[in-house]
Amino acid sequence: MTVAGPRERGPQVFGDVTVRVSDGVRLGVVGENGSGKSTLLHLLAGTLAPTRGEVRRFGSLALVEQELEIAPGETVGDVVASALGQVRAVAAELERATAEFDHETGSLTELTTILTQAEHLEAWDADRRVDVALTRLGACRDLGRRLDTLSVGECYRVRLACRLAERSDLLLLDEPTNHLDDEAIGFLTAELSAWRGGVVLVTHDRQLLDDVATAILDLDPSMDGRPTLYGQPGYLAYRFAKAQALARWRQRYRQERKRAEALAERLSSSYEGLSDEWRPGKGSQKNRRATRARIHVKAADRLVQRLEAQAVEVPVPPLELRLPDLPSLDPGWDPALPLVEVRNPQVEGRLDLPGTRVAVPPAGRLLVVGANGTGKSTLLGVLSGRLALSRGTRTVIDGVRVGVVGQENAPIVGRGLDDPRTLTGFDAAANEALALLSRGALDPDRVVPVAALGLLAEEDLERPLSELSAGQRRRFELARTLVAAPHLLILDEPTNHLSIDLVDELTQALARTSAAVVVATHDRRMRDDLADWPTLFLG
Repeated sequence: MTVAGPRERGPQVFGDVTVRVSDGVRLGVVGENGSGKSTLLHLLAGTLAPTRGEVRRFGSLALVEQELEIAPGETVGDVVASALGQVRAVAAELERATAEFDHETGSLTELTTILTQAEHLEAWDADRRVDVALTRLGACRDLGRRLDTLSVGECYRVRLACRLAERSDLLLLDEPTNHLDDEAIGFLTAELSAWRGGVVLVTHDRQLLDDVATAILDLDPSMDGRPTLYGQPGYLAYRFAKAQALARWRQRYRQERKRAEALAERLSSSYEGLSDEWRPGKGSQKNRRATRARIHVKAADRLVQRLEAQAVEVPVPPLELRLPDLPSLDPGWDPALPLVEVRNPQVEGRLDLPGTRVAVPPAGRLLVVGANGTGKSTLLGVLSGRLALSRGTRTVIDGVRVGVVGQENAPIVGRGLDDPRTLTGFDAAANEALALLSRGALDPDRVVPVAALGLLAEEDLERPLSELSAGQRRRFELARTLVAAPHLLILDEPTNHLSIDLVDELTQALARTSAAVVVATHDRRMRDDLADWPTLFLG
């Protein structure tokens, strides 16, 4: 399959892209929210037509999107039957051709063609493959179960299992690890690594990219404004190459900014020479004075033209996270005491850890891991004080500022006269700081300027939060948390909705900050990066 130069109707999503996916190619697609990742998948699948360029497809394809549209009364068995429709049709055709074959007059060519197709699809093994995939992915195996009784994640696992068993020539996946645990991800990784056709996967899972990708297409603009195809396999090779490209881009931008400043300075000084300070006295040599002025202006104009000819238009490089120097303690605090401590925590029906003590000291670190449903988010809610205990105790140093970033973006809520529909990032961040300042919980010198964090451009901070994408809202949630210069950062699944570039920068920043940090994450690469932190295993 080949796609060249696609653009979505309406505002341009991306362009100047040429990519070819053949058998054995496993293309990872990365980029910020809104860069066109889902658009690319739909172009490849044929559900969206480009306004320029062309898409050529050969063979069968399967698309697994994040959300599954459910027909009324649709069951797991219906999804299985739909996915294996072609496979079963080929198996039936082979059975018919074999039964009707005349050894004296029959066409061996026709029979061989059908047999080759059946062998390619491994048609005789399809039902077993579906059952294995459903089991290994932790999906529902009850064929009579209605999909509308399953969660979004359970529906996704059913669809993914069926598509893996289908054996299409091209497999298109959108964030395939979002609803999978480690064991299921291991099965998916093995299946993709052995895939005989082509694979295109949109993902923020850095470990999956490292394990399976033979090339990575980054839809974020480069210095020339175009997406970039990195042909070396694996995430680490991509990360190294992109880091070098970004360093060159930022250096070139700084050079051109200095050149522009020099141009402006030379131009200013040249025209300042036309002031009365250098002109001959009035009343004599008027012609000479006018001639010298014209010569000076022409010289300045030639200088401007020469400098402009040497200048190169370099776009502004992407934002870079700049985490402020967060405090670990306030004056007068005992550094031997934990900022927060929880003993024997229980939240009815959600968490029960008898005999457990969780203490976070100043500048401390804690990584919380465990399968879905083991209570990671609940424990973080208890540590932050947002959830009340059914049993146990929570003690905290008076005056500790706790910054929390939850799994999903917080609702947009205005304060006072603010309308949530028009509340901008600047407004919301100011409200956060003013609320703390008004009750004496924050030193004015400690307030962190939200625009200085490198998380959102100023024009995005001036837009209503309701207009921002999920990824931009996630960036804002992190920025708003940092405004108060917290002593303790609590992050629940911080990689959700973030680009892999920002996840890398955030991981490094968390390791360096003076504040205490607690992280719960399913991201395998982040867990590896934080493996030297004290770790609490739940479940």
